[in-house]
Order: sequence, then C-alpha cells, then structure tokens
Amino acid sequence: MKVIAFNGSPRKGGNTEFLLKTALKELEAEGIETELIQVGGQMLRGCTACCWCRDSGEKRCVIDNDPINGYIAKMREADGILLGSPTYFADVTAEMKAFIDRCGYVLRPNMELRRKVGAGMVAARRGGSIHAFDTLSHFFLINEMLVVGSSYWNDGYGGPIGAVETSDAEGIKTAQTLGRNMAWTLKKLHA
Repeated sequence: MKVIAFNGSPRKGGNTEFLLKTALKELEAEGIETELIQVGGQMLRGCTACCWCRDSGEKRCVIDNDPINGYIAKMREADGILLGSPTYFADVTAEMKAFIDRCGYVLRPNMELRRKVGAGMVAARRGGSIHAFDTLSHFFLINEMLVVGSSYWNDGYGGPIGAVETSDAEGIKTAQTLGRNMAWTLKKLHA
C-alpha cells in the first residue's frame, strides 16, 4: 500500500509540510509506503476547459509543460492521497487549486480515484482554514473517495515556519490521529 501526499505550500519546510510529514510518519509506522511531493512553488497553469483530456481518450492533460501529468500518474498508483495547503485568503493556494482542477478533470470521467482513501490537511495563521479544508475535501468527495477524519478538523495553527511544531499540540495530535486513521482504513480495505 502507498499514500502520496501533495504539499500545496510554496514554503518548503513550512507548517503544511510539517503537518503532512507528521501524518505520513504514522502511516510509515504501520508499514505503509509514503511519498511527499512538493506542488507549491511549481508554475502550474489552471485548467483551460478545453476538454481535450475528456474528448481525446488520452486520459491526461493536454498541457505538457508542467508536472501535472506526472502527479496524475502518481495518484493512479496510490491507495491513499493526502492533500495539504496553507490557507491563502480563506482558501487553498493557487497551485493547489490548479492541481485540483486539472487532476480532477482528467481523473473524474472514468472515476479513477473511486474508493481510494483521501484526506486534506490545512495550515493557517489564524482563520479561514475550514473553507480551505472544505475545498480539499470536496475534491475527494466528488471523486467517490473515502474521506478519513481525525480527532478534530485537519488543521494546524501558526504563522512563521515552525510555529505549528512549537505552539500547536492539538494540531500535531490531529495530524497523528489522521495518519493512524488512514492506516487503519487502508488495512481494512486491503484485508
């Protein structure tokens, strides 16, 4: 089994990455292979609504000058998917939104993510995290994925790099519980 985490934060080593790595550590402790992919900071173009991915039968995005098609391939291979984003004006980053739109448009017509396990993780300085969390969760739900929860909403609070790690014990616990719940769910599905 494998879980792929996509980090939508352009800040490498930031709070979103810390939360994702915390969840992944729990999955690894349960013997599940993991991979963290840096999406934030990539030059990702939004969906152009050309419908080529749907109409051509190619099952990939026509835009080939960025890593989206590679991300799509990773999602096809994964048993579980974690999406993480910091909160930017009460929503996900532009890179994460482009990721959701383009990957979703390619994968959804054939329901290629159906019954895979998914969860979102959000970092916020202070507010807006629930809306960002909803954006991530809606990606999983519209793709007929099984969404895993935790002991609280999957968010952590802290502005500067490292603030979640040093100041948000509940956010850390939430990420750990999410990882354990995702591992439990995957094991039940693959028993």
